[in-house]
Order: sequence, then structure tokens, then C-alpha cells
Amino acid sequence: MLLATFKLCAGSSYRHVRNMKGLRHQAVLAISQELNRRALGGPTPGAWIHQVRRRSSLLGSRLEDTLYSDQELAYIRQGEEAMQKALGILSSQEGWKKENQQANGDQVLSKVVPDVGKVFRLEVVVDQPMERLYEELVERMEAMGEWNPNVKEIKVLQKIGKDTVITHELAAEAAGNLVGPRDFVSVRCAKRRGSTCVLAGMATHFGEMPEQKGIIRGEHGPTCMVLHPLAQSPSKTKLIWLLSIDLKGWLPKTIINQVLSQTQVDFANHLRKHLESNPAPEARC
Repeated sequence: MLLATFKLCAGSSYRHVRNMKGLRHQAVLAISQELNRRALGGPTPGAWIHQVRRRSSLLGSRLEDTLYSDQELAYIRQGEEAMQKALGILSSQEGWKKENQQANGDQVLSKVVPDVGKVFRLEVVVDQPMERLYEELVERMEAMGEWNPNVKEIKVLQKIGKDTVITHELAAEAAGNLVGPRDFVSVRCAKRRGSTCVLAGMATHFGEMPEQKGIIRGEHGPTCMVLHPLAQSPSKTKLIWLLSIDLKGWLPKTIINQVLSQTQVDFANHLRKHLESNPAPEARC
């Protein structure tokens, strides 16, 4: 099936059918459906990471290249690049050091990655189904400032296709106002394969959102969140958050490390509290 579909897509690139948009759309849809079917991961996020890293680059480089402007294609490819890099970092199990360990099992690990710098890895189990977390972290992203005090506002500046968005995030002051307000402009890419979801992102340039007076513009990336139900308890979700961030400005590394690891721990606590106090619609009946 996949071979025949690629032949269909290749055929649409010949001169005499190049303008047949319906054929190209059909080919794109067929390939996407076939890759989605084949990319279903195993019982662990690691198996899915291996699958999506191989296939997302193919989708990003070959499919739907006539459906978007050059700038939109650049954003899509940047989102794919962020996902590839972030998943590559997470797939390596060596060199991680413990930064923070909570009594409930939440932990933050860190390591230094060449050409990236120090990255932080939050690992938690949330007593909620994966679909609930996906709703809050992806579909209702702009509402995060309502329950996470570390975020003043997240705004979607542009949506490109079904997977890619450009966002502006305004972060609150931290460490007793020692770390002043920061903002971030990022491209984010969300992918779902079976029961697993990955939300990845990195800093980007968006001309309609210039730097603001009195606010230092930091840079994300590559960063990502991986959500996957626990194999032994599908109603619970394993959440892994890879955080790579440059806060800019002059700040001691010890303060940066403390702020970033604590920010991840606080995020998990705020997320749990929000989900517990705002049950899913079906649970409210």
C-alpha cells in the first residue's frame, strides 16, 4: 500500500499533472494515513520515539510542500527539527544526574548536551488519562496562565496546518523577582501516534511579535513533552518534559539551575491541582 501511494505522489510531480491539486491532496492524505498506521508505538514512549524520529522527517520534507507559503514551510520544518532533536536527547539514557527528587516520585534530571547546553528532564506520573492531559497542554494551551502562576500568558500567533503553531509566552518573575519577566516566541509541533503524544518546540522569529520594552526575550529549544499511558494502569499518564532554555541576561548558573528545576516541579504540582479541581466534562455529570 505504501509503495503504491508513493508512486501516486511521485506521479503528481510530473509536468502534465503538476497542477492537479486534488491528486496531490489525495496522495498526501493517503501517505499520512499509512504512516500513522505503521508508526503506532509499543507499550513505552521509547519505542514510539524511535518510530516517530524516522517518519516525521519524511513527512516534514516531502509532504504538502505546495499547500503552504515558503515561510509556513520553514516553520513546519523548524517544528519537525525541534522534535527530532528533543527526542534524540531523550532517547539517550546516559549522563543524566538527579537535580530534584520529590516524596511523591516526581524527579528532575539534568545533563549537558553538546551544542545545546544544560537540559532538564522532568519525569512524573499524573493520575489522569492521557487524553485529559492532551486537552490541557495542547488543545487548551492558551489557558495555561489561568492555573500555572509561572506563566502570565500564552497566545497562539499563527496556526499552520493541524500540527504546527507559533506562540508567544510571557513568563512571570522568579526567584523572588531576581529573575525578571521573560517572553518567548516559539514554533511548536504536536504529534500523536496511537496512545502517545509529543509536543515539541524551539525558539523562532516572528516579525509581528518584536521584542517588548522592559522584557528580556529568552529562547526555548529544543524542548518537548511526551505523554503516554502507564502500561499497568492506563488511566494514569507518564509525563516527561525536556526543558532546554536560555534566559538571556546576566544570571549566575546556580540560580538558573535552581529556577529551572523548581519550575518543572511546580508545573507538575499546579497541573495536578488544576486537573483535580476541574474534572473532565464527562466526570462532572
